[in-house]
Amino acid sequence: MVGKLSTSHTDDRPVRLVQITDTHLGSADGETLLGLNTDQSLDDVLDIVQREQSHIDAMVCTGDIASAPNPSCYQRYIEQINSRFSCSQGWLPGNHDLADVMFTLDHPQRPAHRTMMLGAWLVVLLDTSVPGFVHGELSRAELAFLSQTLNEHSNTPTIVMLHHQPVVVGSEWIDQYIVRNSDALFAITDRHPQVKAISWGHVHQLFEQRRGETLLLATPSTCVQFKPDCDDFTVDTAMPGYRWYDLYPDGRIETGISRVTDKAYVIDYRSAGY
Repeated sequence: MVGKLSTSHTDDRPVRLVQITDTHLGSADGETLLGLNTDQSLDDVLDIVQREQSHIDAMVCTGDIASAPNPSCYQRYIEQINSRFSCSQGWLPGNHDLADVMFTLDHPQRPAHRTMMLGAWLVVLLDTSVPGFVHGELSRAELAFLSQTLNEHSNTPTIVMLHHQPVVVGSEWIDQYIVRNSDALFAITDRHPQVKAISWGHVHQLFEQRRGETLLLATPSTCVQFKPDCDDFTVDTAMPGYRWYDLYPDGRIETGISRVTDKAYVIDYRSAGY
């Protein structure tokens, strides 16, 4: 594991949360993205989660579960996760997903898509998807939901999760698809010191920054990675991965990422887009 980020110290047992993102599953098992079998790469990431995590309290996928939002993608995702883990599950839509399909899916183990209580912690799951577009935006209803939820849990340490990045990550080609009204997001979260972290997917790369005392975090994809600090679309040779969090009762967070290390994938590194 690498990239450990900590806020303070306590000896109390933390809640363990795992974040995966951008699985990009096709309509059928074995479909590929830029040459990579995304079912296989997700399975490989789940393998290392099982090897590295002796206990998981919850797992959240922060969007782009599907490459094309067929209900079969979401059914298969749920079955793949639940065949390995019995922990609480959450998800939220990305620009490749359809929220209506995800949230109305007829499945007894459909993940939570609004809030999750994990011990002393609250996880808030936001929808930044804009149907028919790649960029992110928070609707008035979504902002109102966030504001009301944080007001009702003012003394509860909180992680806010979304798909699109609310800040630029340094790659011009993907930063054009930022949450376009992220100022409205921060106007709310800045008023609530219980928000300890804001985390997202979408950018297919590691990113860690601070906004005051709040951690701003991006998580590697379970499939192809995008090379950081590139103005044009560039596929990275970094391996698929996930992010883990230890959430302590006093509001401290420890977090880091881990990647697949023992695989060789066929990926089109010369691609100019997808």
